Amino acid sequence: MSNSNKVLTIAKENNGTVTSAMLQSAGIARQYLKILVDKGLLEKVARGVYVLPGVWDDEFFILQAQFKKGIFSNETGLFLHDLTDRTPLVYSMTFPENYNLSNVKKEGILASRAKEPFYNMGIETVISPSGNEILSYGMEKTLCDILRPRSRVETGVIVEAFKRYAAKVNKNIPKLSEYAKILRVEGKVRAYLEVLI
Repeated sequence: MSNSNKVLTIAKENNGTVTSAMLQSAGIARQYLKILVDKGLLEKVARGVYVLPGVWDDEFFILQAQFKKGIFSNETGLFLHDLTDRTPLVYSMTFPENYNLSNVKKEGILASRAKEPFYNMGIETVISPSGNEILSYGMEKTLCDILRPRSRVETGVIVEAFKRYAAKVNKNIPKLSEYAKILRVEGKVRAYLEVLI
């Protein structure tokens, strides 16, 4: 199989999307991406991110590929975990404390930074609406994060998120309590849960 065909196969196996990082790990030179774009067999949608023609862009996957240190969080995390029915108009991502956010903000992302160990706490691989693997904070970490003052999430969204969480079979109350204690939102979490459970 030619390298061009290998690239197209990788794209087909990843819901029509291929990144230069995927080629690097497969040992294929990046030049094949340009060759395939010139032939009209791939379209460049962002730096290092390409899709097969006619494939619906997965904005979550594209942003994750562009900003590898970004973790979907807050209202975007709620959406990814089906804790809200509001599709995010602006995506929220959290980055390490010393990350330069200028390019992130140019993309219109609602960006925040977190210190260690909070940045790495509760990261999970989730599936985007288009079927690609992306990184988001888990349900429990997201619920704690939206209760922190700087999140500026509306009360109605928070109430709905806790209602949906309480109804889930895969909820993990001990983990939620542990994160609430670490993130100093224990009283708020308890107040929401006492009404629901």
